[in-house]
Amino acid sequence: MSNETRIQKVLSENGIVSRRKAEELIMKGKIQINGHPAELGQKINPYRDVVSVNGERVYLNNKTHKVYIMLHKPRGYVTTMSDELGRRCVKELVEDAPERVYPIGRLDKDSEGLLLMTNDGDFANLIMHPSHHVSKTYRVTVRPAISDEQLTQLSSGVVIDDKKTAPAVIHVLEKEPGRVVLQITIHEGRNRQIRKMCEAVGLEVARLKRTTVGPLKLGMLQPGEWRELKPAEVGMLRNAVKTMEETKPKKPAKERTSKDRYEEKGQKPAPKGGFRGKNDRGSKGSFGNKSMNKSSRGRNGGFK
Repeated sequence: MSNETRIQKVLSENGIVSRRKAEELIMKGKIQINGHPAELGQKINPYRDVVSVNGERVYLNNKTHKVYIMLHKPRGYVTTMSDELGRRCVKELVEDAPERVYPIGRLDKDSEGLLLMTNDGDFANLIMHPSHHVSKTYRVTVRPAISDEQLTQLSSGVVIDDKKTAPAVIHVLEKEPGRVVLQITIHEGRNRQIRKMCEAVGLEVARLKRTTVGPLKLGMLQPGEWRELKPAEVGMLRNAVKTMEETKPKKPAKERTSKDRYEEKGQKPAPKGGFRGKNDRGSKGSFGNKSMNKSSRGRNGGFK
């Protein structure tokens, strides 16, 4: 049996970089395999091949123990493993973890609360995939006050970055002169979404804390501390994604596009112009080409 695996997957499973980051580095020529620039989707043997990232060799362990942790990120830390500006990174808070882990998603520098980290690339992609809409709940302190109209706007959706947000669930927890504490639950993961939503309706965010991700709660975990997730908690997160997929309404068959069908499977649509099959060398056999060979069709006109 072959030990070869795609370079992006190997790097993510070893907690070196996420798959998305690996793809970016490959495109920039920053990853080398045995001294040669890596290609997207290229397969390697972790036991034999020498891999370098940004000019430094990385050591791969194909049998890395998968770790899942919950960190209470304090304010003042950036959600990254290194920072060119010299700011404090969440990496400093998990240096005593049993394996090298990286963040699932982000919390901005001025925000705090629950941050999941892992060295399991498949699990990270499952939680972060935009089509899965894992819920996240935040405790948000805003100024100066909030009106019923602003609450309605936030709940029904506001336009940020030229796109309307999905409906949110909002509860008023505390009301004081010049200060209101809200509990906001969203099912999207857009950049600085809560802050931008509040700014869009004229509210200033004084403090923002993430308290839950899916079924997981931050609980009494103190700022700067982390703990490993129990197997049952990891299972709860996986099941939460499956449940959302099962209950998510689907478009009628006539309205569904090829993009919808790809997203339902967690895949990316094929690039425009089609793509070639494994054995296609010329233009005649390439998918999406009008001059496709008749021999490449099956009995009912489909691809073999």
